[in-house]
Amino acid sequence: MPILTPKNFTPPLKTLFNGHLQTIYPSFFRKIAGVNYHRERIDTEDGDFLDLDWAYSQPQQRSQQLVVVAHGLEGSSQRHYVKGMIKTLLGIGYDGLAINFRTCSGELNRLPRFYHHGDTPDLAYIIRYVAQQCPNYQTVVLVGFSMGGSMVLKYLGEGGSYVPSIVKKALAVSVPCDVASCSDELAKPNKWFYTKNFLLTLEKKLAAKAARMPEHISVRDFDKIVNFRQFDEAYTAPLHGFQNAADYYHKVSSRFYLEGIKVPALLISAKDDPFLTPLCFPTAIAQEHPYFYLETPNYGGHVGFTVRNQVLSYVEQRALEWFGQAN
Repeated sequence: MPILTPKNFTPPLKTLFNGHLQTIYPSFFRKIAGVNYHRERIDTEDGDFLDLDWAYSQPQQRSQQLVVVAHGLEGSSQRHYVKGMIKTLLGIGYDGLAINFRTCSGELNRLPRFYHHGDTPDLAYIIRYVAQQCPNYQTVVLVGFSMGGSMVLKYLGEGGSYVPSIVKKALAVSVPCDVASCSDELAKPNKWFYTKNFLLTLEKKLAAKAARMPEHISVRDFDKIVNFRQFDEAYTAPLHGFQNAADYYHKVSSRFYLEGIKVPALLISAKDDPFLTPLCFPTAIAQEHPYFYLETPNYGGHVGFTVRNQVLSYVEQRALEWFGQAN
């Protein structure tokens, strides 16, 4: 039932006419002004920390509505799509909470681990923190981009009816619902640009971490890694308790958790997204699911969605409609 027809979405055809350009251009050139963060560090139960960046719609008064935004791989609260979404919802009275996953806030975390697609315990911990420590928030909505969208959908599916009642709705954007096939997609020669850039930033973090804890991490053979499957086999799986990359991919892919979602959740992924495969468009599940909605515009790339002659991106416009009546 909940297969949504995309709204009118016309990309700037002369300059951003395909998924690659829609992906790359905003990442380099879109700037979001007017979002002023206040950082809070919270300690995790395993002895680590998470840095949370807050933004408030009213300087002197906290709202009753909060949007929690989760970034993508090697992103942070500073990414254009995070700040753009928070600025958009600040405009209709939401406060904003931008998550920085472990190692993504500008400071290395304390433990010999990082973050990953299935790192829902950290997301659940943040939601519990909000529910317990911020009683003014009566409505919480979740937004996740790419890897962050994976976490949001997996969290909702795992939690089901146990998700706190203040969580009313969710929006996930450009989600690699099947991590294995996306890993293989990004290993193709015509996608080397994306993989190389991700691996460069990951290598820097691993090198810094290896210098601090060489008994747990080594980058001695990192130059042999040329794709995500090799990276996940060498680092993600062993550092986070998975048997191997295949075990990791199966256990973290959000498509296996969608049936358990119990709050309205909208997934928007573009058909021209260069990261995604057919397994990332769970049409059959959405057709039968009372809570899971799917929208697949023809254009948008990967977390791009630049719209001709508009300040807001397409997904920001849709967020205004989706969350406008979230209570």
